[in-house]
Amino acid sequence: MKRPEKTEYIEDYEDYVSLVEETDIVSAMQKQLTEVENLFASISEEKGEFAYAEGKWTIKELLGHLINGERVFSYRALRISRGDQTPLAGFDQDLLTDNGNFNLISLADLIKEFSHLCQANIIFFQNLNDEAWSRTGTVNDNPVSVRALADSMVNHVRHHTNILRSRYLL
Repeated sequence: MKRPEKTEYIEDYEDYVSLVEETDIVSAMQKQLTEVENLFASISEEKGEFAYAEGKWTIKELLGHLINGERVFSYRALRISRGDQTPLAGFDQDLLTDNGNFNLISLADLIKEFSHLCQANIIFFQNLNDEAWSRTGTVNDNPVSVRALADSMVNHVRHHTNILRSRYLL
């Protein structure tokens, strides 16, 4: 799989896209899923509502944010990969997380939900042809390719699991 060109995403996404070194993004998704499942499974239910600072998400909310991200990014990839040129809106990550009531859901159920979403996304991406991978669309008034969305999905999870390890699980 060819890595996305800088013309396939806006400069603001460079931090996300640049975190992916793998050339096979689907394999990266598969490996990452196992790592994330193991990481969150190592956290006790009681610690799920821990936030490292005032105003920061709890561990459950952070996982809920990852769930929201999987849903939104995969929806975008679906529409664009199928040739839909309708411009897609951005989203308010805080609004989606704050209204997700993630602290009322067990950590085990959140892990299952994340896992099922990732498994479905892996199957989706595995079955895209070259033409679908290279299609571009508009998200939040900016051009983006399916390749760049897939890379962004991996990097989004990578970014937040790095924060989880460095700020929550000291």
